[in-house]
Amino acid sequence: MSLETHFIRFFLSRVTLFKNLSLSFLVIIFGNFSVAAPAIIPRAPDISATSYILLDARTGHIIVEENADEPLPPASLTKIMTAYIAIEEIISGNLSLNDEVHISEKAWRMEGSKMFVGVDTQVSMEDLLRGIIIQSGNDASVAVAEHIAGSEEAFADMMNQYGEVLGLTESFFMNSSGLDTELYYNTMSARDLSLLAKATINRHSDFYPMYSEREFTYNDIRQTNRNTLLFRDRNVDGLKTGWTDAAGYCLVSSAERDGMRLISVVMGTASEEARAIETQKLLTYGFRYFETHKLYDADQVLTNVPVWSGGQNAVDLGIEEEVYITIPRGQAESMTASVDVDEVIRAPLSDRQIMGVVNVTLDNDIIFQGEVVTMQAVDRGGVFKRFIDWITLLFSDMFSG
Repeated sequence: MSLETHFIRFFLSRVTLFKNLSLSFLVIIFGNFSVAAPAIIPRAPDISATSYILLDARTGHIIVEENADEPLPPASLTKIMTAYIAIEEIISGNLSLNDEVHISEKAWRMEGSKMFVGVDTQVSMEDLLRGIIIQSGNDASVAVAEHIAGSEEAFADMMNQYGEVLGLTESFFMNSSGLDTELYYNTMSARDLSLLAKATINRHSDFYPMYSEREFTYNDIRQTNRNTLLFRDRNVDGLKTGWTDAAGYCLVSSAERDGMRLISVVMGTASEEARAIETQKLLTYGFRYFETHKLYDADQVLTNVPVWSGGQNAVDLGIEEEVYITIPRGQAESMTASVDVDEVIRAPLSDRQIMGVVNVTLDNDIIFQGEVVTMQAVDRGGVFKRFIDWITLLFSDMFSG
């Protein structure tokens, strides 16, 4: 075979490959032409609370909110942060569940809800955690705060530092229990509480089951969990109640159903029964009309595009991390995806090099946008290969013009 014949055949095959790869790219991007009826989502229920929020715990998608950024007294919802810091200290190795904690007179004298620890006794950290989470013990909260930071005042500083790290922009802590005084009270927003609950669920999965325990007995005193939804709804598995005169009746709750986990926060309701009813309204609405949908697996290939001047003629483009989104229930088939990358891609390319973005839309709204990366490296081709590709692109530009 003459060099001229070889050149012509290679050139024609490269042009054909260019056409085929381009067609494949378009089919993958625009191949979903399914038409579904628009999702009919009823208006969210009226919620009798000063502030509330409902979100998808996995995606962080806000389903419903009202006054969610208003700083309010959180009462014993404060104890979610107290427990969070204690568990962080355990995970970091600074504490152990078996540590014996001294009960000071200050802790023993605490008013309000109590675990009923004895003054100058030693109580295990594990028992104190249950006393905080299940029994909402103000005494247990102060004991843990003093054990970790030396004083409750120093522990409050830690709480505020943790709040900054977690992005709790509308929270300020002055004590570990949430008990109001004539001079001050803690403040938190419903959004901040939902973020703290999300961090608790995601980071403390080994400890989170404590929040679902229905009762705890200490010092021969049996107390039931004040979260009444644990006894009414099998999907609910946490988190915490709160009440003071200033705060009203509050509840941070979480439930999981059919692979979807929701977090609900209601603040400032009128009664213990009201906080349960309003929370149930939010959870029912979220589960009935929305779903958590897995959009992409980790390292999923989205398309295959031509590469010019490379050691190989094409490269896979994909997304690195798995992606979940929250969408109206039953609307997954109506989503469309488009990949936005340069029209001409030249080697060399490194592995995981960012090439563009993928946009996923539903009802003309972008519901996800993420970076698209190469799934393998592509080395630069030889001199002959680069020359052929240059000629091919030159002719393709001429014909397209």
